Amino acid sequence: MAKRVATEYVNASLTLTEAEMRSLTSLCGTQQLRQQIFVLENGNQEMVLEDEAGGETIRLTFERRGGRYRCSLSCRVVQPGLTDALRKMVSSFKGDAVVNRIYPGFTMVYHYLGGKVVRIVECKGDAIRTVFEHESALSAMESRYKLCAVEEEIAIVRGAVNELLDLRNALTDADRIAEIDERLRHHSRLLFALEA
Repeated sequence: MAKRVATEYVNASLTLTEAEMRSLTSLCGTQQLRQQIFVLENGNQEMVLEDEAGGETIRLTFERRGGRYRCSLSCRVVQPGLTDALRKMVSSFKGDAVVNRIYPGFTMVYHYLGGKVVRIVECKGDAIRTVFEHESALSAMESRYKLCAVEEEIAIVRGAVNELLDLRNALTDADRIAEIDERLRHHSRLLFALEA
């Protein structure tokens, strides 16, 4: 089986109650992650998670709206502890997400809706193949897209492309540039699919 290079959360969103926020803290503790929680203005919270094995860090900002906490997340993680914790967060707290699991030579794109995988697509070169699609996922995804989720996802992917282009322009290492070019190719295919 191919070894995963990285996992990208292109567009993930979680909405939690106060009690679920405490459960989230417990979940991160069981995943052996170092965590810091900061209370910001208006009751917003920022959670910083660090993998104990490798020092990789992510920040989750939860905006408080009407007694609930909402978090939108786009990041790239390499360490298995953080990857597993994010996957469990999305599934346990019924989040929505587009997750790219990147392997050497191909990428598996997982679409989560309400914490469940509703679609899996394999991207290999220019070929895109649907591996799994939940039977009722199509109608659920269509209703989501009618609510402008696609436009938000397109904006996030475009932002990621801009960041990658800036990073590519700053690099001189040919291997890193080739890796970024591969990610840019994947993002361009994803944008094409989203805009279609």
